Amino acid sequence: MKDIKNYIQENKERFLEELSGLLRIPSISSEAAHKPDMQKAAEYWKGQLLQAGADKAEVMPTSGNPVVYGEKIVDPGAKTVLVYGHYDVMPVDPVELWKTRPFEPQIIGDRLYCRGANDDKGQSFMHAKAFEYMVRENCLPCNVKFMLEGEEEIGSPSLEAWCAANKEMLKADVILVSDTSMIAPDVPSITVGLRGLSYVQVSVTGPDKDLHSGIFGGAVANPANVLAGLIAGLIDEDGHITVPGFYDDVVEISAEERAAMAKAPFDETEYKKSLKIAQTQGEKGFSTIERTGIRPSLDVNGMWSGYIGEGAKTVLPSTAHAKISMRLVPDQDWEKIGRQVADCLQARAPESVKVDVEILHGGQAYGADLQSAAYKAAEQAYMDVYGKLPVPTRSGGSIPIIAAFERVLGIKSLLMGFGLEADAIHSPNESYLLENFYRGIETIAAFYKHFGK
Repeated sequence: MKDIKNYIQENKERFLEELSGLLRIPSISSEAAHKPDMQKAAEYWKGQLLQAGADKAEVMPTSGNPVVYGEKIVDPGAKTVLVYGHYDVMPVDPVELWKTRPFEPQIIGDRLYCRGANDDKGQSFMHAKAFEYMVRENCLPCNVKFMLEGEEEIGSPSLEAWCAANKEMLKADVILVSDTSMIAPDVPSITVGLRGLSYVQVSVTGPDKDLHSGIFGGAVANPANVLAGLIAGLIDEDGHITVPGFYDDVVEISAEERAAMAKAPFDETEYKKSLKIAQTQGEKGFSTIERTGIRPSLDVNGMWSGYIGEGAKTVLPSTAHAKISMRLVPDQDWEKIGRQVADCLQARAPESVKVDVEILHGGQAYGADLQSAAYKAAEQAYMDVYGKLPVPTRSGGSIPIIAAFERVLGIKSLLMGFGLEADAIHSPNESYLLENFYRGIETIAAFYKHFGK
């Protein structure tokens, strides 16, 4: 059997070219204009799975964007791994900040630059190549199924129902996911917790039209001013969220677990330096790692109102809008939180304006089983490749469908991510460290070897 390092070395140019074909497809799920690209990306994935050695692969319809399903059954009595990933990507705005063309892959130094290079086309592609190696070398010890969706970046609104309708087909022992990060290139980690998400859009309406800010300013409520004040009041000076009932269901982490988290390598000075900030900020009484892992948060993701063109226009805007996300921890219900935020904003608004809040999407938080056979196999896989055990970490990010998998399919997920903070996912100049791409392939193959035992 050919050693996987040699296999990767001999085929890495082909791997990158095949990945680049996927990256060139602008599969932005949040923009209706890219609907044809979603189908194109799904068809591309189907071809890649068949080429890699799947017994079958198909593009299956949902109420939204299609799901790509593929499988190879080596033995009906063997363990089964269900690989999950997504082929949709975030918008590229502000496009003027990109140093390369967002959908034209380019290698600069030791990184591959493109939207989706990491999240999640690059990371998902590692699974296809690890699978390809094991099929071609006839050393795949377990059954493998693939499930690749096109709506993760908009909250996976169609996938839960699709999973429920295909529960028998999706039977597996574990769901394997690479859509998270590791602490550093030489510090492997497994994400054992994900924060949930509740995402709302707020609209404040005042007069029935834009007004002259000189003639009406000071006499009529300005929706932009009101919205700014409402948002400012959602967090107090100690970083505590002031929405009534927001913390009612928050699970408090034990002192022992907080002490264990504190052992993870983290340099606060380097963290600030990498972000070009003078100071971190957040809930009083918690460290930076704790604020992004075990505590909920509330952040404005976008605001717009009035005139924002070149030069001046003295206008008192008729409306103002904001998109707000709440990252949640175990036991917080995303729909309940969305309603609490809506009720809070409407109760605090002055009678001079009307406030509407739309709950757009969300998902529950997730916690992994560190004693499972899959987790132990992953630990050994990282030991084989990196020479050290992975550090269990809690991510501040959200993958809403992960909790739904456990609820609908009854299967726990294993989050073996190989991204880095420097990859700038969701931002201009997204990239993926090539070394992590190759080592990810190697580690995933090692996981199959150990899990199959």
